[in-house]
Amino acid sequence: MEKKLMLIVNPAAGRGGYKVNFAEALHTLDLGGYRTTLFFTSGRGEATEFAARHAGNFDTVACIGGDGTLSEVLAGLMQLDSPPPVGYMPMGTANDVATTLGLPKNDTVGAARRIVHGTAHPFDVGGFGDDKYFAYIAAFGAFTEVSYATPQEAKKQLGEAAYLLGAVKSLSTLKSRHVTVEYDDGCIDGEFLYGSMSNSYSVAGLIDLPRDEIKLGDGLHELVLVKKLPNAAAMATLAAKVLSHDLSSEYIIIKHTKKARFIFDEPETWTFDGENGGAHSDICFENCPQAITLIY
Repeated sequence: MEKKLMLIVNPAAGRGGYKVNFAEALHTLDLGGYRTTLFFTSGRGEATEFAARHAGNFDTVACIGGDGTLSEVLAGLMQLDSPPPVGYMPMGTANDVATTLGLPKNDTVGAARRIVHGTAHPFDVGGFGDDKYFAYIAAFGAFTEVSYATPQEAKKQLGEAAYLLGAVKSLSTLKSRHVTVEYDDGCIDGEFLYGSMSNSYSVAGLIDLPRDEIKLGDGLHELVLVKKLPNAAAMATLAAKVLSHDLSSEYIIIKHTKKARFIFDEPETWTFDGENGGAHSDICFENCPQAITLIY
C-alpha cells in the first residue's frame, strides 16, 4: 500500500552532505512504498513551521539534518493532536540522537532503509515554558556553549573536531553557579558546574550516559548534575573518567524524574538540543510521555 512521506531537508547540515547518493535514497524510499514530497528549509524555525502546517496530511514525516533540525520537526509535530511517525536521516555534526537510536550517520541511503524496514518506538519529548519543547536535552554550564558558539564554518570544515576544540578551549572558563533543583523525589541545593534534563544516551558526542538506566519512552527524563570540583587535580580525574564513559563519581548526580525546576541566583544561559536557548533564572521542565513515535 502506497504511503505518503513528508521529507524535510536542511541543506546546510553536514556540509551539504545530503546530496551524496540522494537520488538513491529517494529510490530506496520509493521501493519501500513511500511517495515522497520534499520540503527544503532556508532558515531557523522553518522545519517547525513545515511540520506543524503540513505533517497532518502525511503518513510519515522524516527529516535530513542535524539534531537541531530533528528538534524543530518534533516541536512542530507537538502542535498536532495525532502526529505521524518520524524517521530521521542524520546529517549533522555531533549527532547525539543518531548515536542514541543507532542510526547510520551521514548516510542517506542507509537511513532511508531504516525508515522502510525499521520499527516505530514511543519517544518522550521534553516540555518547558509556554508550549516549548526540546527533543533530547536541555543543559547549562560546562561545555554546553560549545555547540552553538562554535562557528558554522568551523563545523563545516572540521566536523566533530570543531566541538572537541571548543570543549578544550572552554576548560579555562569553567565556573560553578549556585542552583536549587526541585524534582519528583526531592530537592538538591548546591554549587554546580553543569546540569541537564535529557532523554538520550549521548551528550555533545563527548559523554555517554548509562544505557541500562535509560529508556526513551518510559515517561522519565534524566536529571544530571556535576558538582563544583575542589581543585584542578579533581577536575582532571573527573574529565578522564567521563571521557572513558565512567560516570561513577561523588561529583556526578543522576536522577530519573518526570519534572524538574532549576532556580538560579541570576539568569543562566541554556542550550536546547545544541542551540542557544537564552538565559533563565527560574525554569521548569516536564516529560511529555510517548508524545512522538520514532522509526529506528
